Amino acid sequence: MRKDSFGSPVSPVDADALAGINDFGEGFVAYETRSANVIAVADNHPESALANICAGILWMFLERPEAPAKSTVYSDRAEHAGVMNHREQGLLNLLKAWQCYDYKQVRAIADELTSKYVHDIPTLKIAQYHAFNAGDTQHMLTLAMKSLQHNQHQAPVHSMLAFAYEQGNDLDNAEQAAEVALRLDPDEPWAHHALAHVHLGRGSTRSGLEFLLQNSDSWIGLNSFMFTHNWWHVALFELAHGDVEHALNIYDQRCWDVQPEYSQDQIGAVSLLARLELAGVDVGDRWQRLKPYLDTRSDDVIQAFLSLQYLYGLARSSPDKAIELMRLIESQADSPQVTQDQQLWREVGIPAARGLFAHATGDYVRSAEQLAKVRSQLWRIGGSHAQRDLFDQVLLDARLQAGYHKDAQKMLEQRLRYEPENPILKWRLSKLLN
Repeated sequence: MRKDSFGSPVSPVDADALAGINDFGEGFVAYETRSANVIAVADNHPESALANICAGILWMFLERPEAPAKSTVYSDRAEHAGVMNHREQGLLNLLKAWQCYDYKQVRAIADELTSKYVHDIPTLKIAQYHAFNAGDTQHMLTLAMKSLQHNQHQAPVHSMLAFAYEQGNDLDNAEQAAEVALRLDPDEPWAHHALAHVHLGRGSTRSGLEFLLQNSDSWIGLNSFMFTHNWWHVALFELAHGDVEHALNIYDQRCWDVQPEYSQDQIGAVSLLARLELAGVDVGDRWQRLKPYLDTRSDDVIQAFLSLQYLYGLARSSPDKAIELMRLIESQADSPQVTQDQQLWREVGIPAARGLFAHATGDYVRSAEQLAKVRSQLWRIGGSHAQRDLFDQVLLDARLQAGYHKDAQKMLEQRLRYEPENPILKWRLSKLLN
């Protein structure tokens, strides 16, 4: 029986198709650009179901409303490619469920596949991605621990375990798992990322900054998400030290304009620009530079976590498009594009959107009221602690601007317990008290 480079069974294919399948699997897990090689391989090998399934999966990571249509070209081809083994049929079913935004079914199929094919690390990565988007940190941990029983030699699995521990606030175990990953592969980027979260969670921003900078050369050549996102974490550490010029330079040189049409690059840019402004930095015309790319997001409500950040960026760069997106978000309460997300939009996403839009347009009272309403529930939209902290920073600023000083003081004092040396926080608290 033929197997891929992870040891999972593959239906008979020629060497070129298998190389493309391996490029996808290995590259996807390692955040390497060679994962995209499978697109051309699938186009050249319509007879390979698995190559076409992998290409279809890759298109779904586009995270745009048009992704299912692009992906369906490949899933349709896979269906007519011939015999598939059990794993390949399962992956095709997973892909088709994903194209319909049936996330519950996606997660159920991924659970089944990772239980049966214990060395299928790419599917484990897909499973954890969907658990992360659902805010299900416990399932992220369960997936990684189950896989680790069979994959002690795989640095990416230890990295996934580390990130799951961190998202569950178990920083000690997160650190240990990440260190195991780095002993296996010192350049493992997801372990670097997990440790960035650990340092941030502990408030050890100096050591976190030093660690990331020591390893930053190894990110060169990775895909735009991993490259820009790890540098985004560097910028957060710089901001925590009050080094706003360094943070701004990182934005210009490392975080923006790598792959500006991509979802994750866009939200990273919006998040970092907003944080810079909240720290008192004049960002010049940088919002306007985002406009051509964010304008294409005015009809994008596929993932609430992403859409909220598109909305804030549009409100700062393209007010008319922001109004379009805000109206579409409001409509998700009754006519959701993703049926399973209707309750999420009603209870969390729509109030959060109102609060972010209000802040970006200067209505600080409404912003504070709306964001406070959902503060304890924002985990449900997905994203990491560090990413969702943007919403807390916006709430803090809204309370300060609206004159809700007691609430703002509590938030500042709480943040200073984790970041006692943060000069921006100390300055804001001193200004408030005086």
